[in-house]
Amino acid sequence: MKKHIRILMVEDDPADAELIKHALRKDGLSFVLERVETGEDYLRVLAKTPPDVILSDYALPTFDGYAALAIAQKNCPEVPFIFVTGTMGEEVAIETLKNGATDYVLKLRLSRLAPAVLRALREAGERAERKRALEQLRQSHEQLRALSVYLQHIREEERMRISRAVHDELGQALTGLKIDLSWLSHRLPPQSNRLIEKARVMSSHIDETIETVRRISTELRPGILDHLGLVAAIDWQATEFQTRTGIQCRFAHALDQAVLDENLNTAFFRIFQETLTNIIRHAGATLVEVDLYEEAGRLILEVRDNGRGIRREQISNVKSIGLLGMRERAALFGGEVRITGTPKKGTSVTVSIPNRSSPRSNKRTHENPYRRRSRGSTAWLEADSRR
Repeated sequence: MKKHIRILMVEDDPADAELIKHALRKDGLSFVLERVETGEDYLRVLAKTPPDVILSDYALPTFDGYAALAIAQKNCPEVPFIFVTGTMGEEVAIETLKNGATDYVLKLRLSRLAPAVLRALREAGERAERKRALEQLRQSHEQLRALSVYLQHIREEERMRISRAVHDELGQALTGLKIDLSWLSHRLPPQSNRLIEKARVMSSHIDETIETVRRISTELRPGILDHLGLVAAIDWQATEFQTRTGIQCRFAHALDQAVLDENLNTAFFRIFQETLTNIIRHAGATLVEVDLYEEAGRLILEVRDNGRGIRREQISNVKSIGLLGMRERAALFGGEVRITGTPKKGTSVTVSIPNRSSPRSNKRTHENPYRRRSRGSTAWLEADSRR
């Protein structure tokens, strides 16, 4: 508690003011008090230095308590406001509390005033502490989000660097080795069957290694994402997913822009990859349906499967790093990820992010035709590069 409590009193009767001061001193409060009678003086004091607590009569000749309360709520809402009045009906008292008053004390019961002031100051201090804690938490969250953006950017740059190094340096070295082996095998004596067969097997192994290098390079950072855009990259990933898992994956899109903002492309693509990874691990699905379209200035990706269906507790599980990462990636762009599941009927993941580069972002768009398609429909618009 502060050594001196700064009190602003709105009271037109000097005798009542002295009685209030006496009641406060009697209970051991140390305070500095300034009394005003008019609205002009009240505003002047509030503008100069907000007090620790306001004590106000309810009925004044030229200035009523409701007006004083309204001004306090506007100028210093964190300062406790206590009515100290001669008479106040129960309905009026309740109404003042609803309007923001901290408490009310009747002048006939001034023994309640000091405890009411102390309680109001304690509660105000607790509110201020919670507000500071929330502000610190907000700042920490913003710093963590900024760090997350930076780390994701660095991660993507590192993936791109490694991908290029693997593709260019290791790929070229293997290609050169294959050329040298081919040159050597053509100069082997015709009767050296075992050496010729060994050279053939080595050449086959080099081919397999080159293919592995290409696959690793593409998985680290698919060049198609940077050169052909999001639609082509998702189509390629869907094809790879189906080839690798045997799960049918259908992709449809309705985008005029094939190449979007680089960071937005990356966010959607990584969320899509994580969604497919979750389907492999948990869904037990045989069919995945993917829609990519724009609606009302937002880019929307829908991924549905016909698996076992995610449970509510799994959606809200804070230990699910994959789901948290998906939500965080979308949130960094002002978007969201909605996940719903129906037991034995599958899971739906909807990613919605504002597309600020779109000329439609400030215009109303027509209903997307894919939203009207039934769950079991096979009338899909396949991407040009589909098998």
